[in-house]
Amino acid sequence: MTPQPHPEAGAAVKAADRAHVFHSWSAQELIDPLAVAGAEGSYFWDYDGKRYLDFSSGLVYTNIGYQHPKVVAAIQEQAAHLSTFAPAFAIEARSEAARLIAERTPGDLDKIFFTNGGADAVEHAVRMARLHTGRAKVLSAYRSYHGGTQQAVNITGDPRRWASDSAAAGVVHFWAPYLYRSRFYAETEEQECARALEHLETTIAFEGPGTVAAIVLETVPGTAGIMVPPPGYLTGVREICDRHGIVFVLDEVMAGFGRTGEWFAAGLSGVTPDLMTFAKGVNSGYVPLGGVAISGAIAETFARRPYPGGLTYSGHPLACAAAVATINVMAEEGVVDNARRLGESVVAPALRELAERHPSVGEVRGVGMFWALELVRDRETREPLVPYNATGEANAPMAAFAAAAKQHGLWPFVNMNRTHVVPPCNVSEAELKEGFAALDAALSVADEYTAQASYRG
Repeated sequence: MTPQPHPEAGAAVKAADRAHVFHSWSAQELIDPLAVAGAEGSYFWDYDGKRYLDFSSGLVYTNIGYQHPKVVAAIQEQAAHLSTFAPAFAIEARSEAARLIAERTPGDLDKIFFTNGGADAVEHAVRMARLHTGRAKVLSAYRSYHGGTQQAVNITGDPRRWASDSAAAGVVHFWAPYLYRSRFYAETEEQECARALEHLETTIAFEGPGTVAAIVLETVPGTAGIMVPPPGYLTGVREICDRHGIVFVLDEVMAGFGRTGEWFAAGLSGVTPDLMTFAKGVNSGYVPLGGVAISGAIAETFARRPYPGGLTYSGHPLACAAAVATINVMAEEGVVDNARRLGESVVAPALRELAERHPSVGEVRGVGMFWALELVRDRETREPLVPYNATGEANAPMAAFAAAAKQHGLWPFVNMNRTHVVPPCNVSEAELKEGFAALDAALSVADEYTAQASYRG
């Protein structure tokens, strides 16, 4: 589709937004939201007719791109047939969505509790774990994100937690593996894995194994940096949980439904958790939906004991119809295989080639359509391009990089000193190459803030 300019309409949309919309995670007077006129496939455009290739997939959820006709049609058909119904009833869209999800979850995660999104999925997973074990404490990693609701944001390990952290939520944080910035002085993946597991084991020992209800981990941390865990790490966590009677919760909200080239990222390690949260890619974000996939043992806890939780819109028919259509589209069109194949054959070599030419790139890491470039001032010292949680002038290098990407028609996902490459999972090879050309130009701007640029000066 060729975007047509409508600047007057865009100005009206922008004016209404600035007058009435309160935006998340933002100082309201310091933001300038782009007014979006439309979207299709891997692209969206503004009211001036400028088109952007979306390397952020919205917030890493449009796994099949924007406006897929089969999903749009499924939502329309469901709305005409049964647009809403209370969660206590059995309805076709809800039952079929649960069946299709359960077919793809690992092990015996065959019961599906539907939520409205990822944060409340994490809330309910933690509640289930506490009730199942009779324990209160939850362990989660620094460099993680699990949602913005009260319990989920306390489980989160990044700075978005700080303003809401009362230190009374029963959450203890620990260091998960991250070899590039190892907290364990490791030099190899094997060392990082072994030392991270030892650290977790020690943390549990000092907290008291009998007090810990759950360990909550993103299978592959998303917003925090796309750190694919080293081989053996998740298997080791599973063993620790089994030994201490701790519920193992994997958060697949961002990593699930094809993003890593597997239906769920747990497939990369062959590990089955006790509970698994999902959202985002389950229906490509077309209608809000999330959920918890529940193991047989935990489901049995609530076989004759009521589960004390629920949501008015749990398993909403429109959201579930979108999920059914999305999962079927992904299967029919080979979307998961596309993410895996192009991740290996196109994304990995292209990003590593960019890293060789740009001194601002300290590390490339990822899998499938889930990649991060860590930007640095100095490759030798690994000093980040901007300080941790930088704002204002301190964040100027990353702001300049992002502005350059947008100027070249690429919408990036930027967090702290990283840019993430997370396009739709059905992106084409030609679209990827277009994006990498724009990324190449934007990285040249980042290069100007590196030590190499200072030496040239």
